This record gives sequence, structure tokens and C-alpha cells, in this order.
Amino acid sequence: MSLENFAIIESTLREGEQFANAFFSSDQKVEIAHLLDVFGVEYLELTSPAASPQSRLDCERIARLGLKAKVLTHVRCHMDDAKLAVDTGVDGIDVVFGTSSYLREFSHGKDIPYIIDHAVAVIEFVKSQGLQVRFSSEDSFRSDLVDLLTIYRAVDQIGVHRVGIADTVGVANPRQVYELVKTLRGVVRCDIEFHGHNDTGCAVANAYCALEAGATHVDTSVLGIGERNGITPLGGLVARMYAYDAPMIRGRYHLPMLREVENYVANLVNVDVPFNNYITGFTAFTHKAGIHAKAILNNPSTYEILDPADFGLTRYIHVAHRLTGWNAIKERAEQLQLSLTDDEIKKITAQIKALADQKNLSLDDVDVLLRSYHSQSVDAEDRDVLPAL
Repeated sequence: MSLENFAIIESTLREGEQFANAFFSSDQKVEIAHLLDVFGVEYLELTSPAASPQSRLDCERIARLGLKAKVLTHVRCHMDDAKLAVDTGVDGIDVVFGTSSYLREFSHGKDIPYIIDHAVAVIEFVKSQGLQVRFSSEDSFRSDLVDLLTIYRAVDQIGVHRVGIADTVGVANPRQVYELVKTLRGVVRCDIEFHGHNDTGCAVANAYCALEAGATHVDTSVLGIGERNGITPLGGLVARMYAYDAPMIRGRYHLPMLREVENYVANLVNVDVPFNNYITGFTAFTHKAGIHAKAILNNPSTYEILDPADFGLTRYIHVAHRLTGWNAIKERAEQLQLSLTDDEIKKITAQIKALADQKNLSLDDVDVLLRSYHSQSVDAEDRDVLPAL
């Protein structure tokens, strides 16, 4: 099954360069490549060497790094681009051709026989150079199904390593993705790659459904950055696959590296990691409601499908608010090494709730109350005990 045997094609250094704020220097690209390689992605996809002289130099430099990840570059289905890509020393070449009526009419103006002829020629050339090659249709979900299958059959017959399905405008829903990949799986023998944009918020779900249906590779980028709203985020896919099979994901990827690579890329593109970001957002493992906090303290699995420790993170029980419960306050008192009875904790909790109805409280406010009550309690005990000495 593809859910157990999938590979990540990490495209921050290709799709991510198309993000509005992105500009990566050569050294920064190398650092991103190293971080992602340590994390454990199977492939890195780089901007086409035909894009600019520096893009070509960067392809050559990263291809020489000796990474565990295979290095790919993404080019138009054009012989000149393919030859330039081969000369950079990458491990594989991803070629793409627009197949929807929109792109055929308003972009390149080519018909299906032309696309097939050029795809076959480029694929055969790349294979002759001993490199992996993928052919992807662009705007697959607005392309005619008969056209798609005709093209995919043709490239599969000549031994392409992968065919790609691209939801270029983010229009597809999970059911559509599943049905198209399932259909394609019955037509081709080669691997299937899914590239999904997030314009309608379905990128992670679509990627997962693609794998369920028989896809073998998924394109991601760090924080999902890319053209417009970007593509399937690396962290989002990891979270989804961890929920499916945590031991598998723990065994395949160095999960604590996720926060480091996300923070690094976020800084480069001048954005904050979103508060609700998969895994690494600052509220991802924050629990607030009293009933949640009590259950989490008894067994974290009650309200956590991901274990923060696997990602080098910790959970946080938010106690300074009107929804807090006495079990959470008791936990905080124990963290502060303050000995208080359950009745005392319940009285303090009632006071916290009353104050929280009047203003926004901080953790320091709660700690002051706990320490003050503890101090008063100790003083009272001392007054009771001393006369008897």
C-alpha cells in the first residue's frame, strides 16, 4: 500500500521560490537542503536551471553536496531545458506540460499529439542519460480525462519512472483526487506523484487521499509556501501520516528537526509560523478548558493525537482564565512545589475564575495567588503549632 510506502518530494527550493516573499541566496538554499536532508525527506526538487544563471549554479552546487536525498529539478517538457538540467548533475528531472483546455488555449497553444510527441522525446533522452524522469500534466483536474489517460499511457509504455497529477489551481476535492488517482493506478505501472495547491484548503486531505488511492509520491514545501496560497505543507503531511501510523513516521523522519527548518524558512520569507500551524504552532499542544486539562493530566491521548515529545516539543496547560479547572491549578501548584490541600486548591480556583471575569490574567497572576495562599497557610500553621512548643 502507498500509505506505507510513500516518498516526500520536498519542493521548498522550487515551488517555495514562487512564494511572494521568497528570495533565497545560494548559501541559504544549501542550508535549507541540509536541514531537509537531516529531517529525512527522500527527494529535493530545485528550480529549473533554465530559469536563470544563478538557478543553474545552485542546481550544480546542491547536486554536489552528497545528500542522502535524491536531487531533482523541475523543467518544461522541452529538449533544451532537459539537456541543461542533465548537465547540472542532478539525480532526476521532473518535466511538465500543461494539459487543460485553459493552458492549451491561453498558454502554450499545443494539441495532445504534440504534447505526447515532445514528452516521449524528452523522456527517452533523460533516460538515455541514466537519470530518473517524471512526466506531469499541469492543471490535471481541469483536463479532459481521455486526454490525460492517453498521455499517461504513452509515457508509461516507454518507461517513465513517475507520472504526476497536479492540482495546479487547488480546485480538486479529496473525492475527486481519490477517483482520478485510482483510475490512473489501473492504467499505468509506474509510480504516481501528487502535487496539490491549497487555494481551497484541501491540500493535505487531497495528498492523503492520493496516497490512499495508489499514489507513491507527494510534493510538499516548508510551511506550504509556493505560488499563491502554496501547496501541501511538509508539517501538515507529516501530521496526517503520523496520525495514520506514528511508529512508521517516527522511524522514517527526524521529527524534532521540523521546528528548526520551519523557523529558518519563516525567517527567510518574513512570515511568522501561524499560531495554529500543524505541530509547531504555539497553540498546537495548548489545552485550556477545564475538562480537557483534567483528562490530559490523566492521559494525554484523551485530547492529543500527536505526541509533542516526538517532535521535541512539550504540551502546555493554560490555567490563567475563567474556564480553568481545579485539577489544572493543582498541577500548577505541584510544578511550583507548593503543598496545598484539594480544598485550598478549589478555593484558589474560584478566586482565579472571579478575577478572570474582570480582566485578562497571566500565568504570573496565578502563581502570585498560589504562592500567597501557600504563604498564608504556612503562617497559619506556624501560629497554631508554636504555642504548643
